[in-house]
Amino acid sequence: MKTSADPVRDYLSAVEREASTLPVDRRQELLADLAEHIEVTRAERPDAAIGGILAELGDPRTIAATALAEAGNGVAGASARSPLGAPARRGKVHALVPLLMLTVPFLFAAVFPDVPGVQFCSTMFRVIGAVLLFTSVHWTSVQKNIGVLVTAVLPTVAISIWVWSSAAPAGDTPALLANLATLALLAGTTAWLWRVRRA
Repeated sequence: MKTSADPVRDYLSAVEREASTLPVDRRQELLADLAEHIEVTRAERPDAAIGGILAELGDPRTIAATALAEAGNGVAGASARSPLGAPARRGKVHALVPLLMLTVPFLFAAVFPDVPGVQFCSTMFRVIGAVLLFTSVHWTSVQKNIGVLVTAVLPTVAISIWVWSSAAPAGDTPALLANLATLALLAGTTAWLWRVRRA
């Protein structure tokens, strides 16, 4: 992609060129989504270099290929993919929903550790939260991977090791400290995800 006085226009032109076989309405929607994302990101991070913002979006060929692949699947009524590679579902799932589903159930499970129904519901809510986070359009792929890893995978592995091995120290105090540390990790990660989310 050539560098010019208007790198955003060049970037969008490159995407349009690469997606030239996409139906006109889908191509225009894809370009509008990209332009909106760039505008929102520039408003949220005015000091960020435009080159960095465009690099976060990805290569125009990759974006066009993703949109073309989805159009080739013949999904009825499906819109073009968002710049981040996830289906554009603006307004269906608020960004706060997966974050709450990943954090709040853990709190209930920690408060009521001996209630099997609470443990089961907590696990189910957290799995659903991880899926919603991973399929959300509010974060980049890297942010989603970090979010799912830190809020779902690592706590689950740590809890499993704690419960199923003899490595865990006996007593309520170590368990309370472990739960507080995990809750702090979840809260910190969800706060970070909230801060870096795409509007």
